Amino acid sequence: MILCERGIRSFDPSTRNLFDLAAVAVVHGLSHLPILADPSHGTGHRDMVPPMARAAIAAGADGLLVEMHPNPERALSDGAQSLYPEQFDRMMRDVSAIADVIGRGLAVPTAAVS
Repeated sequence: MILCERGIRSFDPSTRNLFDLAAVAVVHGLSHLPILADPSHGTGHRDMVPPMARAAIAAGADGLLVEMHPNPERALSDGAQSLYPEQFDRMMRDVSAIADVIGRGLAVPTAAVS
C-alpha cells in the first residue's frame, strides 16, 4: 500500500486543492507506509508543479506523481496541470539535487521503457 498526498478542498480559488506538505511528515510519524506527493492534482497549475515537487521531496515524500504531456493544450484531461517534457526534465534535475542534499536518492531506471 502506498499513500498519496493530493491536497484537500479549500475555498481559495487560486489552486485546485490545498497541497498539504505537512501531511508527508505526519504520515511518516504515524506509519511505515511510503507516501507519494501529487503536485499536479494538488495545485492544478503547471507553473506550480515544479516548486511543489521540490518542496515535497524536501519534506520527505518517498516519490512523486507528476503529469506530463507533449502538447498539454491538446490533452484530453488535466492539460492545465501537465508539464511539457522540457519542464519535466528540469524539474527532475532539481528534485535529484534536493534528494542528494538531504541524503536520499532517486531510483534510476535500469532499462528504457518500450
